[in-house]
Amino acid sequence: MTGILIKITIFVLVVGAIFFGVRRIWRDWKGEFRKVDEARHQRDLKERARPDVVTLKRDKDGKFRPPGA
Repeated sequence: MTGILIKITIFVLVVGAIFFGVRRIWRDWKGEFRKVDEARHQRDLKERARPDVVTLKRDKDGKFRPPGA
């Protein structure tokens, strides 16, 4: 009887360790991806503010053209 309890306890500990390890890896990666996305967003905002960048609008025929053209 005690052998079965020891096996169950070891199994639960291993599964718990795997679960918490995977969860931590998932959260770390998610945080890194958020940082990369935020950096990309900030870079795009700076790029968009430059005077030589033209903003294109989709026309009725589906082509992208500068506004007023």
